Amino acid sequence: MTGKGDVIIADMSLSNEEVEHIANLARLQLSPGEKEIYREQLSAILDYFARLRNLDTSGIPPTSSVLPPCTVLRKDETRPGLTVQELLSNAQEVDANQFRVPPVLE
Repeated sequence: MTGKGDVIIADMSLSNEEVEHIANLARLQLSPGEKEIYREQLSAILDYFARLRNLDTSGIPPTSSVLPPCTVLRKDETRPGLTVQELLSNAQEVDANQFRVPPVLE
């Protein structure tokens, strides 16, 4: 937790110029009405982060995830592969049990 003197995000409301700058960075063309909507929404988000800054998190250890560690991968088990004839069955051209492709020359 930061001390009261350490300001990370101050309580703030975005200006129209800042919203225009953000929209320009995101390559967005916004109408004046959209700019006002986004100014209000983004300002509310920043105000919420400013409120979170005041929470006491000293008893909470740093975490990279709130979910328990688990893997979603299947077990690595060997399985029989395709035979050469099965692999080459859809090839346009075959030569000596290999795919034959046109030469690539530059």
